[in-house]
Amino acid sequence: MFTAANAAVLPPEYGDLVTKPVEALSVAYLTGTAVTTGANAYLVPILASDVTVGAVSEGAEITPSDANFEELKIKPAKFAGLTIISRELADDSNPSAADQVGRSIARQIANSVDNALFNALAAPNPPGFASLSGISTVSAPVTYSNLDPFEEAVSKSEAVGGRITSWVTGAATALDIATLKDGTGSNKGLLNPDLTSEGRRTILGRPVIVSPYVPADTVYGISKDDFLVVTRDGTRIDVDRSAYFSSDRIGVRGTMRVAFGMPVPAAHVRITNASS
Repeated sequence: MFTAANAAVLPPEYGDLVTKPVEALSVAYLTGTAVTTGANAYLVPILASDVTVGAVSEGAEITPSDANFEELKIKPAKFAGLTIISRELADDSNPSAADQVGRSIARQIANSVDNALFNALAAPNPPGFASLSGISTVSAPVTYSNLDPFEEAVSKSEAVGGRITSWVTGAATALDIATLKDGTGSNKGLLNPDLTSEGRRTILGRPVIVSPYVPADTVYGISKDDFLVVTRDGTRIDVDRSAYFSSDRIGVRGTMRVAFGMPVPAAHVRITNASS
């Protein structure tokens, strides 16, 4: 329950204290297209077969045809984070105190969302890229020597109408790629950092994002337009003083419902080293 003592810091409408930091911290939101829904499930129409179009003679009848659609049903799963704070922090009316609480919970939720995105976790976690049927794949050598696997990934995505907009990998793999040189005996890096974006590394002009939840020796090429991150309305913060009464602390819980949708699985690419 919210009480007068903490109402200034944690009012019911402070769900944004969780939502906004999660969107800023989570790789899912950084690489995908955010969608908000008020429904229990979000339905995405998928074109299964197109309208038949062809040349016809002048004055000839045009044969009608129908476009056939299928539906992708995306049901957001509940992610929850819990943090324990002192009464002093809860009673603090300084807006920065609320930000601290929100970011603490948001960090837990963002980590859980990204873990579900890049690993095949059991329900109730939503399925992500690791369990995506039909995703394009590229086999890379044990050790990278050039960017050919990434060129192949871009080509495979483009072949189905996708457009890779970012690469996501673990820190070790990102370092292996970043230390590639442009020739034998050269000290010049093969990758050119984007100096306008705090030195962010890019591969073929697309940013490289590091996530600890991507398995070793794996790189994902993500097509932003074909990756939906669906958030259900109703992100909330709940406060309870009773559970930690003996230590004069307060429990603050944040809940947020999130799921992923990939209407065109082959638009995304998983690059895997031969050693994996």
